[in-house]
Amino acid sequence: MDNNYTLSVRITELETKVAFQEMIIEELNQSLIDQQFAIDKLQMQIRHIAEKLKGAQISQVASRLEETPPPHY
Repeated sequence: MDNNYTLSVRITELETKVAFQEMIIEELNQSLIDQQFAIDKLQMQIRHIAEKLKGAQISQVASRLEETPPPHY
């Protein structure tokens, strides 16, 4: 009977470990899903910014090096 008790305890411990591992795997999976969502959102924002920059017109204001100094210099 001692052998059956030991076997029962070992099985209970294994079931507990498996349940814990399943919970951790589910939490890690959810974290991975959340991270992928964040990555997708950031990639979309970068694409949007890149499109805005491509469509931006060149400024009509001359750079400081190209400007002539004011008359009082």
